[in-house]
Amino acid sequence: MKTNIVFFCAAVVAFCFAAIRREPSAHPSATLTAVADSVDKETGLALDPNFMIVKAQCTSCHSPKLILQHRFTRDEWLSKIRWMQRNHKLWDLGESEKTVLDYLAKHYAPSQSAYSRREALRNVKWYKLEN
Repeated sequence: MKTNIVFFCAAVVAFCFAAIRREPSAHPSATLTAVADSVDKETGLALDPNFMIVKAQCTSCHSPKLILQHRFTRDEWLSKIRWMQRNHKLWDLGESEKTVLDYLAKHYAPSQSAYSRREALRNVKWYKLEN
C-alpha cells in the first residue's frame, strides 16, 4: 500500500513538472481571420485610430453592446448623441464629437450585409384560413 502511494505521488509530481516545462500551445484566437483581429477583445468594437476616443466617450456611461446592436447614418448617430445630452446628461463632446461621429458612421452605418433578416415579401397572394 505504501509503495502504491509513493508511486502515485511520484507520478503526480512528474506530470506537474512535465506540464510546467511544456511549451504553451498556440492560442486558438490566433487562427481567427483578419476581421476578428480588427475588433477589440474587451468591447467588441472595431479597432481604428479613433477607437480609444470612442471607447472613452461612449463606454463610460453604457455598454459597448448598445453601439454594436445599432446601425445608424451619421445624422442618426448625431441625433442619438443629442438625445443622450438632453435626457441622460451626456456632456458636450467638444472637438471629439466629429471624431466620434466619423468612427460611428464608418463602422456602424446601415449596410445590407449587416442585417441578417431576409428581404420583405412582395406580391404575395394571401388567403383566408378556414376554421
